[in-house]
Amino acid sequence: MNEFDDIRPYEAEEMAQAFDGLLADRQFNAIMKGFAPWLPRSLRNGLLRLAFIGVKTPLDFQLRFMKPVVKYIIRKHTDGTAFDDRALRACGDYRAPRYTFVSNHRDIVLDSAFLDVMLVENGYPTTVEIGIGDNLLIYPWIKRLVRMNKSFTVHRGLSPKEMLRSSQLMSRYIHYAVNTKKENIWIAQREGRAKDSDDRTQESVLKMLAMGGGEQVGALESLKQLNIVPLAISYEYDPCDYLKAKEFQMKRDNPAFKKSRQDDLDNMRTGILGYKGRVAYHCAAPINTWIDELAALPKNEFYHELSRRIDSQIHRNYCLYPGNYIAMDMLSGNRDHADHYTEKDLKAFNSYLEGQMAKIDMPNKDEAFLHERMLTMYANPCRNYLAAHANDQ
Repeated sequence: MNEFDDIRPYEAEEMAQAFDGLLADRQFNAIMKGFAPWLPRSLRNGLLRLAFIGVKTPLDFQLRFMKPVVKYIIRKHTDGTAFDDRALRACGDYRAPRYTFVSNHRDIVLDSAFLDVMLVENGYPTTVEIGIGDNLLIYPWIKRLVRMNKSFTVHRGLSPKEMLRSSQLMSRYIHYAVNTKKENIWIAQREGRAKDSDDRTQESVLKMLAMGGGEQVGALESLKQLNIVPLAISYEYDPCDYLKAKEFQMKRDNPAFKKSRQDDLDNMRTGILGYKGRVAYHCAAPINTWIDELAALPKNEFYHELSRRIDSQIHRNYCLYPGNYIAMDMLSGNRDHADHYTEKDLKAFNSYLEGQMAKIDMPNKDEAFLHERMLTMYANPCRNYLAAHANDQ
């Protein structure tokens, strides 16, 4: 384990000390005060300590503290969640193996948090460990909290040589977590979110995952060790859509623009507290059921075809909503997909877009450009879904 000390989540024997450090943190206490300003700090922390009794492991912590929070977010900020794991259930003893879920990425915090709740409520024995970019760990209390919550650290902004070493270490850890610790893993198909929702798997992510299987193991066998499951995540509404559109214009007007740490925090807060409508997760069959078909391909062709097939699995398993079809038609200037929505749906979607557009506060606001960018975010899942199913025929 010492090899992974710089990036791994806390182990069971470290949880109590980590919790003490969290309660002693001034910034964490300031945030907790916001939830219950009438409670003095000593009483508030006393109640938290009482709730911590019996928590021995990060999974215990998730079930005791994080699951109720995520369930509250689902009730308050969504119109319900759905989990389709029929492809896993078809694989026999589907709860026994551990999985590496590779998915498209919609929300910085909630993509994996929703998955945790869905797995637990559907009888799976554990949740997922996730990679968190160190650009988001801007305060000690955030780093401590996410490590208690089964997160490992992904280092960003490294030189090419440092990035290679970091990727090798992370891959070895992921293999260790799945095969020795018997943990599930969730990882996004690319670094960061696809701002336009055109979800494509980066070959570099797959190459990173293949590094950790051992020197004597080829890429295909190394990836098979991880039992990878392509996972499609569908949000009816993306509460960060207007922030993404704003970022598109900022980068258009100033190619050197980079988000600040405060921008990252704003995205996290908006994603958690914003309205998401209906949310659906759909698991494809593990790639182990077909990856041997790629065994004869040269290395570069292997990764290209693997990423293409994973993309196809994700795209065909999207859950589409009226807004996706409306956005397609609005961009095309026709009503080709009008059988998928009503006039009421059209009015509601336009009202939603107007409200999101009104939230964009920036100089030289380009209304037409921003509107097109937001429509594209909702149209691209529909485009990819239709293309994937057309290829099936």
